[in-house]
Amino acid sequence: MTDRHHLLVHGATFAAVGDRGDISGVRGGGSPDGLFVRDARHLSRWQLTVDGAVPEVLTPVADGGTARCVLVPRGARPEPPAHTLFREQAVGDSSFVETVRVTSNRPVPTTIRLAITADVDFADQFELRPDHRTYVKAGALRSRIVLDDGIEFAYRRAEWRSCTTITADPAPEAVEETGTGARRLVWTLELPPGGTRDLVLRVMARPHGDRRALRVPRDPSAMAAQLSASEAEFVEGVAFPTGWPELAAACARGLTDLAALQIPATGPDGEELRVPAGGAPWYLTLLARDALLTSLFALPYRPRPAAATLFALAATQAGESGGVRGAEPGKIVHEVRHGELAHFGQVPYARYYGSVDATPLFLVLLGAYTEQTGDPAPARRLEAHARAAVGWMLDHGGLTSRGYLVYRADEGGLANQNWKDSPGAICRADGTRPSGPVMAAGAQGYAYDALRRTAWVARTVWADETYAALLEQAAADLRDRFQRDFWMREASFPALALDGEGRGIDALASDAGHLLWTGLLDKEYGEVVGRRLLEPDFFSGWGVRTLAAGQGAYHPLSPHRGSVWPHDNALIALGLARYGLHDEARAVAHALVDAACLAPAHRLPEVLAGYPRATHPEPVPYPHACTRESRSAAAPLALLTAVGGA
Repeated sequence: MTDRHHLLVHGATFAAVGDRGDISGVRGGGSPDGLFVRDARHLSRWQLTVDGAVPEVLTPVADGGTARCVLVPRGARPEPPAHTLFREQAVGDSSFVETVRVTSNRPVPTTIRLAITADVDFADQFELRPDHRTYVKAGALRSRIVLDDGIEFAYRRAEWRSCTTITADPAPEAVEETGTGARRLVWTLELPPGGTRDLVLRVMARPHGDRRALRVPRDPSAMAAQLSASEAEFVEGVAFPTGWPELAAACARGLTDLAALQIPATGPDGEELRVPAGGAPWYLTLLARDALLTSLFALPYRPRPAAATLFALAATQAGESGGVRGAEPGKIVHEVRHGELAHFGQVPYARYYGSVDATPLFLVLLGAYTEQTGDPAPARRLEAHARAAVGWMLDHGGLTSRGYLVYRADEGGLANQNWKDSPGAICRADGTRPSGPVMAAGAQGYAYDALRRTAWVARTVWADETYAALLEQAAADLRDRFQRDFWMREASFPALALDGEGRGIDALASDAGHLLWTGLLDKEYGEVVGRRLLEPDFFSGWGVRTLAAGQGAYHPLSPHRGSVWPHDNALIALGLARYGLHDEARAVAHALVDAACLAPAHRLPEVLAGYPRATHPEPVPYPHACTRESRSAAAPLALLTAVGGA
């Protein structure tokens, strides 16, 4: 049996364990295993043995909030197992707890030697990515201190300090060296006939800079109860469609996942917040675009994440140019990282501003929140931040000088700074890539919506009619320019982008659906685009592909040149409904809900391969997708908004 990884997620903490509950710590591959807190691995090995041998799996770990498995000792077929081991694991805030229950199957007393081999490499997540990059960590030191009831692993490098403490009840009778840096916690267990013994192991991670008073819950059940309470709070009061139980189930699953993906952040006045993370395993951090879209999808049902996201992004908004990668006055951050490599500047993501669309989406969410909830308080509090964001769009963003939001590839950072941010995502139909500045179509739609919504806020909340009129005129001018410069008459479709010379990049891409969502296209153009997105080269049967099949650039397993993203399709469905294309919106919604029904745990993945449903009656997963992803979790809510219970 291939040992799969199973994710346990709670806020900024996640654990990836194998089928038997072990952690191997092997580097490489598509997904890391271990216990991770704030981008650092705080358990890199966690292996249970009995009498020196690894037990066999009787029941493997299944997906869920708690990891449970059943193990038995290896033995010959005619001989029944002498005992059975029941493992239960859960994660909490910076913590991991496991209960091991050993039950004797013999009518006579039995003695076994149980051991847990543990190690902590404190690896930064960027060291574990499949790009195989290496990072120099000069002067780094690891230490191990044996405690009365366990062991503490510590790490330091210059001012950086981290530790992981493992304690057990009952305490191990010995903590043995292994010759590899790992330590083996050992118990000799006397089992009466048919008797049972329990061990509880608690792991507390203390990442650099975390000075909170932490308490590890007593056992996995207590941890699971905490997570269940937050999940119930997220789901409570949401009116799910009774006529479409599959969509209702997808919405409920999405809300429970969103509850687990809320991570801590700080507001402008230092207040503590909880905001949607990007996703696990690689992006359990604040990604502005992801948090903004997730909050927009959830807004009609759960407005609190939207307010928290706005305040967290206002707190990290750039105040000046230089010093921080990509920072310009008024620009909204793209990504915030807390790991060692970010701290020492070995990766640029401690605060990274390489996004052309986070700033307009910030304004879109502010306007949508104010209109949806009727609560003007955030718009009043964030007036200066919103005006600065508009200023960035007009000045540094390029709206005034170039007529469009524009970005350039960031050497060492992101080549593309729109939502399709992989290196080859912005391309011509034949796959060739533009050089120099890029003006991505979707970002112009966001800018148009941002200008219009901020004009409404200026008029209704800030009582600034002059500013509102200025923004409305800027939006109208942008719309006129866009339809003149981006519309490809022969294809009857908008270009994916313009290059630095203003030439259209002619790939037919799903970004056109984002233009429907923002209302940038005239009604006639919008209806043509909406119907085109449902033709077979675009619509796989599981959703709209990021790039229409049949073009030289198309690849069904490329992340942005032929795959199907649920959040992308959720925006398309909202856009189709906006232009009155309700049958098309329902087709997209039904495709995604069907995909959710066939997915493990009925969870929409981050991305699917672009293979057609007609020849592949089950959706094919994209190999490197996040297992839990906030935009995909919130996508069913957007579908509910777009089509109701139809």
